Amino acid sequence: MNLESLAQKKVILTGGGSGIGRASALALHQAGAHVLITGRNEDKLRSVKEAARGSAPFHYRLCDGTKANQVAETVPWALQQLGGRIDILVNNAGLNTKERSARSLSPDQWDQVIAANLHSAFYFIHAVLPVMSQQREGLIINITSVAGKRASKLGGAAYSASKFGMQALSLCVGLEEKDHGIRCTAIIPGEVDTPILDQRPEPVTAEKRKQILQPEDVAQAVLFVASLRSGVNVPELIITPTQQAYA
Repeated sequence: MNLESLAQKKVILTGGGSGIGRASALALHQAGAHVLITGRNEDKLRSVKEAARGSAPFHYRLCDGTKANQVAETVPWALQQLGGRIDILVNNAGLNTKERSARSLSPDQWDQVIAANLHSAFYFIHAVLPVMSQQREGLIINITSVAGKRASKLGGAAYSASKFGMQALSLCVGLEEKDHGIRCTAIIPGEVDTPILDQRPEPVTAEKRKQILQPEDVAQAVLFVASLRSGVNVPELIITPTQQAYA
């Protein structure tokens, strides 16, 4: 892994206040990237900035990614903070609800999950594409889920639908933008010990949390993809706990 290639790279990362977002932001920053994280909880965002180690700039901005107007305001601001470039966008923001089945989900809950997981990714992609196209180079990493490849009752109807949508969005953007030098990768984790587990219908035991992926594991996958030279594209990268079947 050529982490030196990440020095001075300009990164926007959504959902950066906890879990995979926090771990990925800190790992990218430690590798020398200039990082800007977004999210809806200022205390969490500030705590990540305070935890950042390294000399590269680290910024945060409150932004509800489900609001297209907030994203449209955030990206130009980020472009100023990052010195006029956006090399990497990591779409990580997402959520789930305790109600998982199509029968038990309310329309409002459906809308909430689809907006947080899918709409927000599109809004950020739509906002950064003109910048990356002008640069003739850029990388978009979408953190999806095994639930977007293998629909299950565990993830639920709305979450699975949103993650299948992210998979399709990733592949379409990669196909459409490759001639502009823009790459798009879907990183597809299995179960990860993040705060989203608190929304499981059944509590997850401490023993189970130790057995599944940790946020830092997914962050290493982000670093791997981000450190590849611009002539190399990884459309999809699946990472699961050893004990989780992928079938």
